[in-house]
Formats: sequence, C-alpha cells, structure tokens
Amino acid sequence: MLQGCVPWPAESARQFRAKGYWEDVSIPALFAAMAAGEPDRIAVVDGERRMTLSALWAASGRLAAHFHRLGLGIGDRVVFQLPSSVAFFESFLALLRLGVIPIMALPPHRETELLHFARFGGAKALFVPQKIGEFDFRRMAEHVRAGAPTLEQVFVLGDALEGQQSLVALAARPADPHDLELVGNIEIDPNDVALMLLSGGTTALPKLIPRTHNDYVYNFKQSARVAGFDEKTVVLAVLPLAHNYTLGSPGVLGALSFGGRVVVSGKTDIETIFSLVEREKATVIPAAVPLIVNWLNDERLNRFDTSSLTLVQNGGARLSPELRTRLRQRLGCQFQEIYGTAEGLLNLTRLDDSEDRILHSSGAPICDDDEIKVLDSDGNEVPDGEPGELVVRGPYTIRGYYNAPEINAKSFTSDGFYRMGDIVRKNGRYIVTEGRKNDLINRGGEKISTDEIENYMLKHPAIRGVAIVAMPDPTFGEKACAFVTLNPGQSLGFEELTKFLLDQKIAKFKLPERLEILDDFPISPAGKILRRTLRETIDAKLAQERGDSQ
Repeated sequence: MLQGCVPWPAESARQFRAKGYWEDVSIPALFAAMAAGEPDRIAVVDGERRMTLSALWAASGRLAAHFHRLGLGIGDRVVFQLPSSVAFFESFLALLRLGVIPIMALPPHRETELLHFARFGGAKALFVPQKIGEFDFRRMAEHVRAGAPTLEQVFVLGDALEGQQSLVALAARPADPHDLELVGNIEIDPNDVALMLLSGGTTALPKLIPRTHNDYVYNFKQSARVAGFDEKTVVLAVLPLAHNYTLGSPGVLGALSFGGRVVVSGKTDIETIFSLVEREKATVIPAAVPLIVNWLNDERLNRFDTSSLTLVQNGGARLSPELRTRLRQRLGCQFQEIYGTAEGLLNLTRLDDSEDRILHSSGAPICDDDEIKVLDSDGNEVPDGEPGELVVRGPYTIRGYYNAPEINAKSFTSDGFYRMGDIVRKNGRYIVTEGRKNDLINRGGEKISTDEIENYMLKHPAIRGVAIVAMPDPTFGEKACAFVTLNPGQSLGFEELTKFLLDQKIAKFKLPERLEILDDFPISPAGKILRRTLRETIDAKLAQERGDSQ
C-alpha cells in the first residue's frame, strides 16, 4: 500500500476475502469485464452524447496512453477537479488504469483548497475545467502550480494556456500503439489505493481519505445491491460526480456495475433536472436536502412527467420525516435515506422497511460485518436508545487518513474504530442521527440537539430551510441561534416562532433564543450547510452589538 496509508490488519483482510467482501478485482478490471461483456450498452448520457461501455473503455485507454507518455504512472497522485461530464469518466478511468491516484476535488474548490491538496498529497498534476461560469480555472491552476513544488503539469478540459495540456486535444489525438499496448498490460493490485476522497471539510480544510480498489468496489457494489439497482436503473447525477455520495454510494459506479446507466445533469435547476427525468426516463436521483426542499416548494415540478422515478435518495444531512412524506406523495416514488461517510460506513434504509423506519431512521449498515458502537463521553458503550457518538470499523472503513498520524490518533480508537463525530441513537442495527458531536448545544449543562429542533421548525409553513448553531453566552456558555430561509411571500417573527415551538410541547430550554433570516444558506462544495460560517456570522453580530452598546 502507498506509504503514508494505514492498512487493515492482516487477519481482518483475510476474513474480508474469505467472506467475499473483497473480490480482489480492481476498478479498471471491473470495467474491462463490463466492456467485454456488454460493449454496446449505453453507459453515460451527457447532453447529446450517448457513450457505450466499449467506447468509454477505448477512450480511457487512449487517454491513459497519453498520460503515460507525459510521465504519469503507478502511485503518482493528481488533484482531479473535473466537472460532471463524459470527460470526467474518461479521465478518471484512464488514471485508474495507470495506477495513478486521483485526489477528488470538487468544482467549487478554489486556490486555498487546491494548494492544500497538492502540497499535502504530493500531487504531480492538476486536472481542471477551462471555465465554469465566468471563473477561469486555468489561471488559478498556474497559481497552484507555483505554490506546490511537486506539481509539474496542468491538464485542462477545454482550451489550455501555454505550458498546459488540453484534455480535449489529447482525447482527439491517436495514441502511440506501443503506449496502448503497455496500458493494456498493466495489472493493478486491488490492495493498492485507487483514489483519495475528501473528509467533510465544513470545519477545517479536508483530510485525504485513501480508498483501495478492494474496499471501494465493495462499497459501491454492496450499496447498489441494498438500493435495488439493476439493469433497468437509470441514475440521474445531479450533484458533483467527484463526491463520494454521487460517485460510489452507490452512485454512478454502483449503477454501472449492476447493468444500469448514468445520465449527467450539467445544472441543478428544476427545469434541467426534471426535463432530463422526463426525456431519459430516469429511475433514481441521489439528492440532498437543499435540492429536495426546492423541489417541494416549486410549482413548476407539476409540469413534468416523473412517472419513471422509482426512488429518490437523500444524503449529506438528514431529511426530516415531514419532508420525506411530502416527497413520496409529490413524486409517487420510494424514498431512501443514506447516512454515511467518505471514510467508509454506509447506512441505508431498505426499500421494504416499515413506514416508521423509512420516515424516521437513518438506515442500517450495508454489511453484516460493519461493527458499530455508540459511546458516551468516557468511551463506554451506551444501551440502545441512548444518545452517544457512533464509532465503526469494517471491510470498507479506513483505518487512517493519508499522512496524518496525529489526526489518526484522535480520529480512531486504539482498536481501530473510526470516530464518526456524529451523535446517534441505535435501535438494533438501525440508526437515528441527532447531529454532529460539535452541533450539540451545551446550554448551561443542558444538551440541545440541533437536529431535533430543526425538525420541529420545518413544520412551520413559512419556513423553507433551517440551521441551528451555538452562539456564545456569558451566563450559559452557549445558546441556540436559528438561521432560516423562508418560503416565497412569507414572514416570520421571533415571538411567532417561539409560540409555534411551545405548541409542540418541548422543553423551554431547547428553544432558539435568536432568529436570523437569510436569503440563502452558505453551502460547502459537497452541498452541506456551512454551520461554521453561520457560527462566525452570529459571533460577529454579537461582537458588533456589544461594541454598539458600550
């Protein structure tokens, strides 16, 4: 395994193979078999482009030959920031065929994050789009190259600047036969690192998560099996392909591995998404809370034929029971909550679960050998139904971040369990999330679950979205501040909100003690609300108010 990565213990690896979790098949080998077995199956639809498995495999081979000629090889790391497109699949597969490890950056990342990934990962190349909107990634890439000693090359999806390589030009250029033969003969060790995902990154710069071929193939195949994917599955990829959720949980790799196909949406507006649902007969959309909230509050949804949809999934943050109910009624399809982490563990509600589990739980682990425990602040396991921090180890949960021994000492227990940082309650194998460990508000010793109060607030007809964060208080230490976005034409006052929540018959100490109304929430590249930014916002307001009163 790559130096700087923490391997699974030898006995654990032996058991994972014996039980069939690790198939000793690399991602490129899996695609090679699919392309040979179903060469004419449409794999990816991107606008007017409809690419078959054989065409995708051939295109990735040509690019791999060019990348090899330009000096990329086994164990090299590259920062990979391509937008969702056919080119994403071609380049991603090409790198994996060479044993090159892509660090999966997201399109919204900018110079600070990319510099961090390149320096920390020792990246040899950077892959960027030419432009998204008015932003020119090529010029940013040169700043990154200047600040990262190991970064030798920049590959651009579009027209390249001097000293950069155009992926479009490379894809159109015939490859040297010798290089093609060499690429065809490369055998990737399934124990090697396939890619590096990014930790959540809403509180600090993301850490690098090394995922091997063995563990990641199991990750997307088993989650696709639990999600009911088959040859009729048509996944509409709305969120960035580089995100673990869209890529392999089960995402596009899960769909392709079970005989389905992928439709790429270049935009996230309702017209684009549901026009594609109608045209391509999409069956599954991996979605997130902000998207779902927008759909349910937009009358334009009624214009589209959504009868092909059989499943909408939600990941990233828990969707409230009320919104789950509304979604199922509005779209006439099943709902599936996906709660997990790029570090490994995936929990899914089952398609045939009881109503209570579908509407209220965060799912159960996809693997029987996912070991999950809920611990109190002293590290003791708590009984079912009691809140605590979730820890996990298993066949697809990493044993350590890349090159991060100090962080690993805090993030993993001495016996190899990963600390999720989430407060949950467990009922058998099923989990109900209550928010991040750091999102619990400690009001003078009384712990307030932000997730619980947010779910109550979402029942208010004026509220479109809500995020509760801690604000400093000289007496209680912390109090709750509610940031909300409102439905069109609605208003909401603090006293009205307080009365509404008291009518829900909850404890008074749980009530938000300040209301802030926003047009939109600050969103991370992964589509999560940036609670750190909200905390900074309220801290700054309170500081200003204290200054004004002096």
